[in-house]
Amino acid sequence: MVSYLLSVITSFIIRVISTLGYPGVALLMAIQTIAIPMPSEVIIPFAGFLAGTGRFNVWLIALAGASGSAIGGSIAYGIGYKGGRPLVEKYGRMILISQNDLNIADKFFSRFGYWAAFFGQLLPVVRSFISFPAGISRVPFKRFAMFTFLGSFIWCLVLGFVGMKLGENWSSLRDIFKKFDVVIVIVVVVFILWWIYRHVKNNKI
Repeated sequence: MVSYLLSVITSFIIRVISTLGYPGVALLMAIQTIAIPMPSEVIIPFAGFLAGTGRFNVWLIALAGASGSAIGGSIAYGIGYKGGRPLVEKYGRMILISQNDLNIADKFFSRFGYWAAFFGQLLPVVRSFISFPAGISRVPFKRFAMFTFLGSFIWCLVLGFVGMKLGENWSSLRDIFKKFDVVIVIVVVVFILWWIYRHVKNNKI
């Protein structure tokens, strides 16, 4: 089922980029930055492969991808900034998020906000979800957008060059990054389990 879904998504990505060119790259990267499963590990290497055929320029691919990420990240940030915090404050206990948890998040982004946005763009899975909590914690927007753009530009440039060098074997990157995705998902699941245990334990106390 997962393999079939990934195959459908990959076919969709190839169709969009083949039809729209650079705007298609930007659109897909914007979509995947707002927590929608549209893997950049497929988007950019395929565009890089097309760069190897002479259709695209790898630097422009990185520019389009980073611009899309900045736009999508800004949308997710705006949702978190405008409506995320009131919703979390009102209903957060239903998903085990307390006011103290919000304060911890605020301190984290106050200290690492820009760099969290930058390095978050260099990590599979994480890059799709980092913008919303940044908005909730109200990280200053201009620097957030700039660091999101820079981190994504590096990510897209590297994947674009690798996709160009791999040529028709660009899709092999998908399987390589899938292993990293699994590791990150496991870490996230462990964190969630710890989070639940922590709240249940505190409530008993």
